Amino acid sequence: MAGTNGIKEAVRERYASAALKVVSGGPASCCGGSASTVGVDPISSGLYDAVQKEELPEAAVLASLGCGNPTALAELKVGETVLDLGSGGGIDVLLSARRVGPTGFAYGLDMTDEMLNLARVNARKAGAGNVEFLRGEIEAVPLPEASVDVIISNCVINLSADKDKVLKEAFRVLKPGGRFAVSDVVHRGSVPEALRKSLESWAGCVAGSLEESDYKAKLAAAGFVEIAIDPTRVYSAMEASEFLVQAGLDPEKVEEEMGDRFFAAFIRARKPV
Repeated sequence: MAGTNGIKEAVRERYASAALKVVSGGPASCCGGSASTVGVDPISSGLYDAVQKEELPEAAVLASLGCGNPTALAELKVGETVLDLGSGGGIDVLLSARRVGPTGFAYGLDMTDEMLNLARVNARKAGAGNVEFLRGEIEAVPLPEASVDVIISNCVINLSADKDKVLKEAFRVLKPGGRFAVSDVVHRGSVPEALRKSLESWAGCVAGSLEESDYKAKLAAAGFVEIAIDPTRVYSAMEASEFLVQAGLDPEKVEEEMGDRFFAAFIRARKPV
């Protein structure tokens, strides 16, 4: 397995490249496929409805590299403060800002300068005054303890090499009674060794996933209660064939091992009062 710094730099480079691709007028892909395959990307396609897309700048939609739509599931309330871990081009921050209204606030946190620049431009285009994009890492959130009501994230925690630290930080910045409501890639059972060894697949959303029971255990260890993991989309190797080939893997060989064990999920938990 690549070291922590190697994983972090691979992720940073991938998402910096994705941001620059959007700036130049093209779409980006979570798993590293060509622009022509974005519409069939098994990870990031079809997550937002037409109404949501129409409300946002085109660049925010093109830069969406998530695996779910946490803003649609998090039950955000007017006046709440939201933090998006790994906010990318800002789509979930901007949608959250609309849901919490002018008395609420939405923070986006990202470690990639190119994505932060894109997100800030998107916020200006959207006329969003109740948002702020912060530079930093999700393992060390630059916000005070007990400062937000809701943590969201969209296919980012799985990319971290220190998920325990991420979850502890999420717990720290949540107010008592605050909610953890993220979309992430999860798996059941063992991960094929070929995927674990592939840094390309790790950066592309698959090999960095946690096993379902392990995810729940880590959330509990961080202090969370009322933990639930609900699958929202099951992946197959053949759906991701182009991305696996680019990572040096044979989709047919992986398919039998992978089966239906990899899936996007909505993960919920709460910080005790």
